[in-house]
Amino acid sequence: MTEHKGVMVFCEAGNGKLSSIAAEGLGAGRKLADDLGGELNAVLIGEGVGGLAQEAIALGADKAYTIDDPALKDYRMDAYLAALEKAVKQAAPQVVVMGQTAIGRDLAPRLAFRLDCTAALDCVDLAIDPQTRRLLQTKPVYGGNARAIFTSDTDPQIATIRTKAMTPAVHDGSRKGEVINISAGIDPAAVRTAVIDRVVEAVEGIKLEDAQSVVAGGRGIGSADGFKQLEELARALKGAVGASRPPCDNGWAPETIQIGLTGKIVAPELYIAVAISGSSQHMSGCSGCKTIVAINKDPEANIFKEARFGVVGDWKKILPAFTSKVRELLAG
Repeated sequence: MTEHKGVMVFCEAGNGKLSSIAAEGLGAGRKLADDLGGELNAVLIGEGVGGLAQEAIALGADKAYTIDDPALKDYRMDAYLAALEKAVKQAAPQVVVMGQTAIGRDLAPRLAFRLDCTAALDCVDLAIDPQTRRLLQTKPVYGGNARAIFTSDTDPQIATIRTKAMTPAVHDGSRKGEVINISAGIDPAAVRTAVIDRVVEAVEGIKLEDAQSVVAGGRGIGSADGFKQLEELARALKGAVGASRPPCDNGWAPETIQIGLTGKIVAPELYIAVAISGSSQHMSGCSGCKTIVAINKDPEANIFKEARFGVVGDWKKILPAFTSKVRELLAG
């Protein structure tokens, strides 16, 4: 029977660099590996990822497994799953950490099926039980109204982590580690999907997920024109505009800026929620924000329970004065 030791983090990469979720995974993985007294391994899959192995080591990995092959240029589930399974079987980790991304949530359950183990998706905290030495996997349940802790008796224990839920690893260029190259050995006949076209999302200014200030609007904004006023405040703060689900469903805002359980996860320093009621589904997408400021005409709105600062009133009267004051303070 294979003895499973240590932690392995699947590091997603794109445009010649590691993704932010890779740094977050390595940050979480380093702590887990230290608590287990084992190694932290990174695995990188794709074309041209070999050059990123040292970056993963600088972010805390003891070993970096690379599967670099032209056949892995584009994400195709069959090919990536076969490559990831090969790396996990070779390293035999006790814990596998992946991002709760489009790729991570696609691969994790399939990998668990292949390895006859379990997978917990969308975790917001990972820890090692000091008594059992098993992975404690904390994730939101009941639409974000509660959190539950899951454990597994099978190895490897696979978990995906929510974006922005973990502290990213700190880069240390002096770290040394081992790079292990694995042959992909992809059988073209086993790959049943093909990339026909690629559409790049056009983003003006700061990406929503990377912004340190986010101004988000809800159903109470009432129209697409209302979101133009939010854009003015966001520009003044050098931030980005977000939305809850109703404005996106109504066509007032693009789906690409939806925040919540079925949208994007953000964790900026400042989150200004304008005319957002604060449902659990929306709050699950911004619960990691450092400071939440709420503007809502309903004094009983749930958003005020989540906010550090709140203003009760009509946003149409409050926001222009708020934006003007922000500009004045920043100019002075």
